[in-house]
Amino acid sequence: MLTEQQIQGIYVPVITPFTKDNQLDIPSFRNYITHMANSGIHGLVINGTTGESPTVSWDEVEQLVHVTKETLQSINKTIPIVVGTGTNDTASTVKRTQMAGELGADAVLVVTPYYNRPTEEGIFEHFRVTAEVGVPVIVYEIPARTGVRVSLDTMKRIMNLDGVIGLKDSTNGVELMSELVRSGSKPILCGDDSFFYDMLSEGAAGGMLASANINTHQFIEVYDRFIAGDKDGSRELFNGLVPFIDHLFAEPAPAMLKWLLVNQGIITFDQLRLPLMPASEQLKAKMDQYMVSSNAVS
Repeated sequence: MLTEQQIQGIYVPVITPFTKDNQLDIPSFRNYITHMANSGIHGLVINGTTGESPTVSWDEVEQLVHVTKETLQSINKTIPIVVGTGTNDTASTVKRTQMAGELGADAVLVVTPYYNRPTEEGIFEHFRVTAEVGVPVIVYEIPARTGVRVSLDTMKRIMNLDGVIGLKDSTNGVELMSELVRSGSKPILCGDDSFFYDMLSEGAAGGMLASANINTHQFIEVYDRFIAGDKDGSRELFNGLVPFIDHLFAEPAPAMLKWLLVNQGIITFDQLRLPLMPASEQLKAKMDQYMVSSNAVS
């Protein structure tokens, strides 16, 4: 089980490779997990937004977790596995969290309930009941996707729950994290990639960054330099990654990520499940130009 002390560094939300007929591409996934595990990351996140969780069934999540564990064992790597279990139905979230624990997940990522617009007390109860399952919970706050922003007071209550071990902050700023850090919060991971350096400066423990699927070593170096005290070097390196991040999220993720992973020979197809569409030719050209000019590598 993941502890608060282990929530640090670069956690990578993984993509879900598909075949041309929209089935799981398990050979590509094995190769991809091997590649990521050998890159020095601090954790993997399965069934997050980057993994196209809205269109991936729980049976498929189970397959992905099994393959991940088998692959890590085969290459003698021990990396925490976080599984996304959050939905806008508390009973479903509890059940998925229980099943994730049975699968051997080290923690679960639970998003703020979306669409049905619960009250603050309803949001608190959602996390309280889920945390009681006994699998460590990382709260995922992302108002742009959920349509609701949790207040500071409610978030403090949630973070104080037994069983909640941290927060992925994707609030498009550093305000929430800064206030929580000042009050002695549990670890917080940056979830808005473009704010990674700023959030490290405000006390973040690391990042849960989709963009770290590519240029992985550079994102790790940003983190390593920062904690080593080389803040200027960390900032300079990160600033060089900002155009990449901007291009990556110019269209809905993980379209561009998959295209880049195909180009690098890590997965076979850049297939996405509808309603997501592949990256546009215009964006591919811009990204290709950036990758060549920056000598970017995975």
